[in-house]
Amino acid sequence: MLLFSLVIGGVFSTLAALCAFVITYGEYLKHYPDKRTPFIMAVKVSLAAFVVFMVLSVLLMNVVMKFMKV
Repeated sequence: MLLFSLVIGGVFSTLAALCAFVITYGEYLKHYPDKRTPFIMAVKVSLAAFVVFMVLSVLLMNVVMKFMKV
């Protein structure tokens, strides 16, 4: 089950990270004259989103498995 939660978490965490990157890059691009600073900030935010969603997916799978007693 851990492998299943890692695969599902990896897919959805990647999607969350891509969405976070696109949104933050688009917003920060409006506030900075150069393109390097918003890019670096957007990469940091997307990595944070990936880690958070990955951890939450593994924890949620553990909670669901405890309730289902599988």
